[in-house]
Amino acid sequence: MLTIASVFQAIQRSVGPASLSLLTFKVYASPKKDSPTKNSVKVDELSLYSVPEDQSKYVEEPRTLLEENISQLRHFCEPYTSWCQEKYFYTKPKMQSIAQWGVDSYEYLKNAPPGFFPRLGVIGFAGFVGLLFSRGSKIKKLVYPPGFMGIAASVYYPQQAISFAQVSGGILYEWGLQGYIVIEDLWKNFQKNY
Repeated sequence: MLTIASVFQAIQRSVGPASLSLLTFKVYASPKKDSPTKNSVKVDELSLYSVPEDQSKYVEEPRTLLEENISQLRHFCEPYTSWCQEKYFYTKPKMQSIAQWGVDSYEYLKNAPPGFFPRLGVIGFAGFVGLLFSRGSKIKKLVYPPGFMGIAASVYYPQQAISFAQVSGGILYEWGLQGYIVIEDLWKNFQKNY
């Protein structure tokens, strides 16, 4: 009857030499110091590596029908793929900035200052009231909701409203001046022609 100890010894005696056979060793051969140096043998001189000279020739295989069709498809699609790549590289920075703006807005809303959401509610309600007052006219729908929202926002954020009014006032003045110049040129051209 076999005992556990004898089984363990049998495994130990068989695994040891077997595992040593899996190890690899590097052997470096060097010439003897007292032997004269001989010329090295070229690869072509070895019988194992003999290569027939100038008998081999590279011949390109003819294209199959599938390879030809794929090549035609690639040439047909090349302008479209290059256009898509240009558009991708053109819009990538803008999309990244929009995504970063979204992340920043989320972080701001997640850690909003106290009283921010009630103010936001009042400003939104003012826009809704402006929408109710603008019934019947498309121009009123464009002017009243943003105007009411701007008035409500200026109550809560007076410094930002003042700086916004200064900047937008300058822009509106520039637009008005450019419009005046265009209309004046058109009027002068109209008078010359008639």
